[in-house]
Amino acid sequence: MKVLAIDDEPLALQQLASYIRKIPFFELTAACQSAFEAQAVMEKESIDALFIDINMPDLNGLDFVRTLDTPPIIVFTTAYSDYAVEGYKVDAVGYLLKPFGMEEFQQVANKVKARHELLQQAEASPIDDDDAIFLKSEYKIIRINVDEIRYVEAMSEYLKIYTDHRPKPIVALLSMKKMEERLPASTFMRIHRSYIVNLRKIAELSKNRVLLGADESLPIGDLYREPLQQYIERKFLGK
Repeated sequence: MKVLAIDDEPLALQQLASYIRKIPFFELTAACQSAFEAQAVMEKESIDALFIDINMPDLNGLDFVRTLDTPPIIVFTTAYSDYAVEGYKVDAVGYLLKPFGMEEFQQVANKVKARHELLQQAEASPIDDDDAIFLKSEYKIIRINVDEIRYVEAMSEYLKIYTDHRPKPIVALLSMKKMEERLPASTFMRIHRSYIVNLRKIAELSKNRVLLGADESLPIGDLYREPLQQYIERKFLGK
């Protein structure tokens, strides 16, 4: 697991980093003295867990975590017990009250590992007997019935999953490749580098677009046109 340590106090940061290095399933990606420094690291690296001090100048740990669209697993460290409730409001896995020792750190590290394994299982879960998948979105693990998915849209490192019954799309940190592998090929097809469509939801087809509803029109990419055309031809009746 890739781990980031953040604390504005040099000695506290040094101690935290030494604890992280002693955990065999942790890999210390960086030790940062501010939230801004950590933000720069996270723009370049994929981080699995964040050990972060709450009481820091300029931008404190709680506020920094709230700015993250899809935060990693969070553990707060602080000398002030008053922050404990606020920490759990942002779905923190652990809360270490300074000064803490290696034994306390190991206990929290085990919780982080357990959460990480749970998330991996949910995100990589294949279609099961009742045709459902699980995705992490906004601090929650959400169940999605596959037959309710209308289409999937790529958005940088995230996916937006549009379904029949939700007014807004589900946003998840996931690649198009992984989603394409998990959805049944008999029902879902990549029609553009940024779109996967549920073939059963297609209402109309034009030269360059598929229409799912009055306000749902998706582009067809040149590289993906032939497989879609072959699917239509198999279903086509008439001359």
